[in-house]
Amino acid sequence: MRLRGGAAAAVVLVFAVAGCKAETTAGSGGPEETGGSGAALTAAESLTVKGRAPRTGYDRDRFGTAWADTDSNDCDTRDDILKRDLEDVKFTGGDCKVSYGVLESDPYSGKEVTYRRGRSQVDIDHVVALSDAWQKGAKYWVPSKRIALANDPLNLLAVDASTNRSKGDGDTATWLPPNKAYRCTYVAAQVAVKKKYDLWVTSAEKSAMEKVLTGCPGQKLPTGGNPTAAPPRFHAD
Repeated sequence: MRLRGGAAAAVVLVFAVAGCKAETTAGSGGPEETGGSGAALTAAESLTVKGRAPRTGYDRDRFGTAWADTDSNDCDTRDDILKRDLEDVKFTGGDCKVSYGVLESDPYSGKEVTYRRGRSQVDIDHVVALSDAWQKGAKYWVPSKRIALANDPLNLLAVDASTNRSKGDGDTATWLPPNKAYRCTYVAAQVAVKKKYDLWVTSAEKSAMEKVLTGCPGQKLPTGGNPTAAPPRFHAD
């Protein structure tokens, strides 16, 4: 769960020295910061380096139907993440379909953003963009692994839509959140996803990751999320 109140202030104060804010988001299958102090930098240093493969053949459908219920909780993945990341959540017709909520402090911009279904200012971002993953290993995977990546809570985050649109399919070398206090957490999440799914990084990307994480040497590595293979009932083109 997110740290709030005095506990949150204490954690933020500790990480402020390194220029980063510690933030842990928990929830159904959500990430947890584990692995000990400095685990994120150590993991970044261990990532395989290769060149970016061509984008040829990429299509969103190669990662399955958007927001598939791969964790079988009868709610689609998008609503799972909205429930996890928003406050003051309201539902339509049960406890799955989120109709309203507030992103009290958007990770990417730092501002408060209101979610209203049908005219949302909130995106669910793939921290490691699917196109980026495609060019760094995912094009060679079996479909069940691509579906798992697209719906893994470890790789998903509710964020301000307008800020997210500037990211595109960028990696750490080409895009970082404007909210500098979140950059260590963001990069650690990218490292965690790439390590979990055995995705490679470019030389420039790895250097950028290490540069950010060197500024917060105590940054932990997020873990958790869903298995790296979706249930066999799910299919992708």
